[in-house]
Amino acid sequence: MKKLLIAAFATVLMSGAALADTTLKLVEVITSPERTETLKSIVAKFEAANPGTKVEVISLPWGEAFQKFATMVSAGEIPDVMEMPDTWLSLYANNGLLESLEPYLAKWEHTSGLTDRALELGRDVNNTAYMLPYGFYLRAMFYNKKLFKEAGVTEPPKTMDEFVAASEKVSKLPGKYGYCLRGGPGGLNGWIMFGATMAGSNEFFNEDGTSTMNSEGWVKGLTWVVDLYKKGLAPKDSVNWGFNEIVAGFYTGTCAMLDQDPDALIAIAERMKPEDYGVTTMPKGPSGKTFPTIGYAGWSMMAASQYKDLSWKLIETLEGPEGNVEWNKRTGALPVHKSAEKDPFYASEQFKGWFAELEDKDAVPTAMPTYLEEFAFFKDSMVIKTSQQALLGDITPEEMANQWADYLTKAQQKYLAKK
Repeated sequence: MKKLLIAAFATVLMSGAALADTTLKLVEVITSPERTETLKSIVAKFEAANPGTKVEVISLPWGEAFQKFATMVSAGEIPDVMEMPDTWLSLYANNGLLESLEPYLAKWEHTSGLTDRALELGRDVNNTAYMLPYGFYLRAMFYNKKLFKEAGVTEPPKTMDEFVAASEKVSKLPGKYGYCLRGGPGGLNGWIMFGATMAGSNEFFNEDGTSTMNSEGWVKGLTWVVDLYKKGLAPKDSVNWGFNEIVAGFYTGTCAMLDQDPDALIAIAERMKPEDYGVTTMPKGPSGKTFPTIGYAGWSMMAASQYKDLSWKLIETLEGPEGNVEWNKRTGALPVHKSAEKDPFYASEQFKGWFAELEDKDAVPTAMPTYLEEFAFFKDSMVIKTSQQALLGDITPEEMANQWADYLTKAQQKYLAKK
């Protein structure tokens, strides 16, 4: 009997040790020091509420995240929870790598408090919540009031023509440029916005699945961006710039205009006085309309996780009203809980530009075709390579547009064939 008691006690100790050794792996892919610090702060609350469970936060640099995460998955190094950009969702969900969150949402006390848009976008693939969005990103135009005044620009540009004129004036100042061009990772949004704005439409495909990307209007828009760079209205090295570089280019006063989501406010508000910059609606094209991109990101559970209930508890902590608002106040996205609208933070002056853009009937929020499995590669690999070739003059804007259209046509027609 004594031996049995000793064995039983040893088993209890071993199970306790196993519990203490439980480690969840959490991958973040849209990274910055501020975001990682905030994420670890929220994760610490989860760890405190779940003794014996630790969370290993793995931060992948955004510019290399797509390739690095794909390599991790191929090597079997699969996390429990990951930050899922909208552009990756279809790829990983359609390949059976993500766990459905529907059973958990059905029982979660906060599901009814989520915005309809959050649930709709989270269920973008097969009407199943393979991701729970944490926030929305809407592009608007930052402008430097001091540089404008110095260059003789009296007001922020309302049209594409005014945008070029303002850029030309600012670029005459020594060491200054009109526009912070994002020629490197994440640059697709700018190409899409200006392409659609010049075309007067944000339709990516015709009814037969052929892409509109190489239509006359879209080519004009893509050419407009290339010409802006070739005329010296954006810094020469901006051909390689990603998020951190364009934001730094703006708050250091290198360039006067920047199209970005509210997350850029994090760094800008820390380094610029509120009276020195403003946020306004993206410039409008010949049709009188503009097409700012709207995107989202969220948290997903990997199907291979051995700790699914714990993983959901972690997502609960990140996505609950307290964690979600704390996260978005630091990341700059618009929260997914209806209750957040009453938070004084979002009624502040800095957000007026985005809300004004949302209210403008001629500013049409544009969601990219992220439902295509092939879209993640298109955005994070093909577009970067070909757009840099176009900016440097190695290929023409027309050649770039044809490559994009050919790739997207095949992807869309494949998608339509499965419906």
